[in-house]
Amino acid sequence: MINDFKTFLLRGNLVELAVAVIIGVAFAAVVNSLVEDLVTPLIAAIFGQPDFSTLDFTINESTFRYGNFINQLLTFALIAAVVFFLVIRPVNALVARYRTESLPDPTTRQCPECLSEIPVMARRCAFCASPVEASGAP
Repeated sequence: MINDFKTFLLRGNLVELAVAVIIGVAFAAVVNSLVEDLVTPLIAAIFGQPDFSTLDFTINESTFRYGNFINQLLTFALIAAVVFFLVIRPVNALVARYRTESLPDPTTRQCPECLSEIPVMARRCAFCASPVEASGAP
């Protein structure tokens, strides 16, 4: 039983998952710091103080504090924008730059009726006999 537990702990997937979680937490701290320390003060300098936490309204003696929700929504949008523009776009550009294989021209496509693979030039599906438009040159 001890050997099974040791094998479970040292399996590649578990170790890789632990490393991914640790890196993810560290990356989240960096992105949060970037948003809170650089982007939010920049927005405050341009548009004024971006703190809506004091906004609320009352109905039948129940107070609805919607200002904090607006703060969290803005924080989420800023974090998403920072991750997209400073991580996703540069990584996609880097991967595209070093991609060496060319994408092959498709010789088959899916039949819109039965979703089976048919030749690009086919005008009728061989599986369901549905007429389809030929998408290649005649």
